[in-house]
Amino acid sequence: MRVKLPTHLRRLAGVDGEVRLDIAEEITTDTVLAALEERYPVLRGTIRDLATGRRRAFVRYFACEQDLSHDPPGTPLPSRVADGSEPFLVVGSMAGG
Repeated sequence: MRVKLPTHLRRLAGVDGEVRLDIAEEITTDTVLAALEERYPVLRGTIRDLATGRRRAFVRYFACEQDLSHDPPGTPLPSRVADGSEPFLVVGSMAGG
């Protein structure tokens, strides 16, 4: 499957472009983030809180033009994400005016 990270997280992880992950389990937000943090330990705590596992306030998740940020973390992602047709997007939201 494919994951697109915001520029600052790509720099932190030392990657260019998309990250490709092989996940044997069901593809959920939780399993994607666990695989991402396993492969790139420097990302631990940047996308979700280390203690609670909850999404950071200014981070959103999208796939197939849907905002998945408020879905329970164990909800299966769309099949097009699981098969690699569409990426899972981690997006840094903006605040202010």
